[in-house]
Amino acid sequence: MSRCGRRHAAPGYVDFSRHMSPSDITGLVLAGGAGRRMGGRDKGLIDLNGRPLAAWTADALRPQVGRLWISANRNIERYAGLAERVIPDRLDGYQGPLAGIAATLAAVDTPWLLTAPCDTPLLPADLATRLAAALAADPSADLAVAADSERQHPLHALLPARLAASLDAYLAAGGRSVHGWLEAQAVALADFSAVPRAFSNANRPEDLAHLG
Repeated sequence: MSRCGRRHAAPGYVDFSRHMSPSDITGLVLAGGAGRRMGGRDKGLIDLNGRPLAAWTADALRPQVGRLWISANRNIERYAGLAERVIPDRLDGYQGPLAGIAATLAAVDTPWLLTAPCDTPLLPADLATRLAAALAADPSADLAVAADSERQHPLHALLPARLAASLDAYLAAGGRSVHGWLEAQAVALADFSAVPRAFSNANRPEDLAHLG
């Protein structure tokens, strides 16, 4: 696979040569944004059927990982009830999801990090397994991201802690684009085309009605 190439792994294929287990993975719910398209509301705490959006995502990730953290920059005490640890950005001013991932990589002590935005409450129970399979199918890949028949979902990713230096350098140079950072990595794609609505999200208030 070329440096910036993408390749889908066959669904269900698992090669255990990487010896990855849930205990090797920290799950991270990304809830550190400014919520601009939600009128400035803290998106992760917006109600969906009586529970915060972030709680749905946290519950979907928890069985797949050894520990669960949340990236958040406000309402820390409320988020603390949803995960083992809340990680604020090291950069000021809501610099985007990469800032939250970088802050987590600086603190994590597992070799792998599984990320998901707080506004995707319908995550599949085998997200980690499929992403790990994509990595195992291509030993040259640095990390794996989810994709379906419409597009890639780069914030639904499984990445090694060793990429911390690369991400820190990208942010220090002024980079903020998730796609921009991924262009410097070798990325394997995990195919979720057969999983309807797996990555349906709530970017705007009207999107919530479609998630209930």
